[in-house]
Amino acid sequence: MLRKPTRRDVLAGIGGSSAFALAGCLGDDELPDDELDQVDDDDDDDDPVDDDTDDDDTDDTEEDEDDREVMVGVLQPVTGDLGDLGGPIRDAAILPGIQLDDADVPFDIDIREEDSQTDPEAGLSAAEALVDAGYPAVTGAAASGVTIPVAQQVAVPNEMVMCSPASTAPEITDLDDDGFVFRTAPSDALQGEVMAEVGYEEEGFETASTLHLNNDYGQQLSDSFVDAFTDLGGEVSDEVAFEAEQPSYTAELQAALGDDPELLMIVGYPDSGEQIFRDYYADFDADETVMVTDGLREPSLPVDVDNPMENVIGTAPLAAGPEEEFFTDLYEDEFGAEPGVFTAQAYDATAVLILANVAAGDNDGPAIRDSVRDVANPNGEEVGPSTLDEAVEMVADGEEINYQGASSPVDFDENGDMQTVTYEIFEFHADGIDTVETVDFEAE
Repeated sequence: MLRKPTRRDVLAGIGGSSAFALAGCLGDDELPDDELDQVDDDDDDDDPVDDDTDDDDTDDTEEDEDDREVMVGVLQPVTGDLGDLGGPIRDAAILPGIQLDDADVPFDIDIREEDSQTDPEAGLSAAEALVDAGYPAVTGAAASGVTIPVAQQVAVPNEMVMCSPASTAPEITDLDDDGFVFRTAPSDALQGEVMAEVGYEEEGFETASTLHLNNDYGQQLSDSFVDAFTDLGGEVSDEVAFEAEQPSYTAELQAALGDDPELLMIVGYPDSGEQIFRDYYADFDADETVMVTDGLREPSLPVDVDNPMENVIGTAPLAAGPEEEFFTDLYEDEFGAEPGVFTAQAYDATAVLILANVAAGDNDGPAIRDSVRDVANPNGEEVGPSTLDEAVEMVADGEEINYQGASSPVDFDENGDMQTVTYEIFEFHADGIDTVETVDFEAE
């Protein structure tokens, strides 16, 4: 068995490799069959079992049987258009493994990281690597445009559980996924309604246009906003799609602003967003109020754009779970920075997958899938980030638990979606972002 790494080993792995394990051992299945037979024969000769075995030896044997690997993959974008947001999300996703490694639970928590690069093809390759390596569950992906093809082409066919902390496209709710896809982030079907209510009812705007990334996330969130805004009585003049990471967005902005809307709603990611806002402030009067979504909730944008962006407001899922404060302190102590958007959801996704794996008793995708709601939904003793090590022990002992998370109570409905979520309304300013309002939602 390989030694269990220290925290220093873990952090070195994070910084120097695209894939790492928080703990691990070489399984017997990596030996040829004839060597396996020889190992078994030697064990029989050296450790005969007889009626004189004392209680201490029996207890040691039972502990050895419980000491196994709990394997979870992490598929997040640390590069590409979503890289600025994806790095902190990745950090939060591996944090439960670091926490449990420090707590010395009777399991090796094996977490392997892969970079989706905010790209569907790269995401597929990374997911296939996790499947090939035997990982039965994954925290990911982030972008809906990566999560959907990964689910359809890799995870579901190979019975690997997915729990996305950041994919919000409404399409995910109705995926033909045989129950293997969950998410701790809410659906954009709700966020579109929240944005429409803020724009039409709170701000009093009657006309709008949208500028959205040309992928599942952008198109579906734009559609959700348009449907809700028009249902309220508003008028949407233009819906303009754009491609990621282009050198200029002046033409797309011109098309979206051609009819002089009172509100411009933008769906995108930080790398593209920086160029969009540079072009916007350089080439247009900036008289409109601009509303952005969670993908552009990046505190450094005003500095990167060299504009305070005081005419920009936004919405994003808010970490408002019972143990949000504990998670924030844990994250800041470990990484020396404040957690960002979807980081609490990432922590919860990995924590739930670890607990479901322990409950399943094996690194088996279907068994883990069937255990997710058992450890997360009501019925059982309440546990959370602050008691994660105790929760692992309780589940291993067959006790019922109810995981209460950092992002929300983490109750999954029949589609694998969250049943209770909170959104924030935020504003930009020269120094970053401020939350100005929160909106609670509970699914019916």
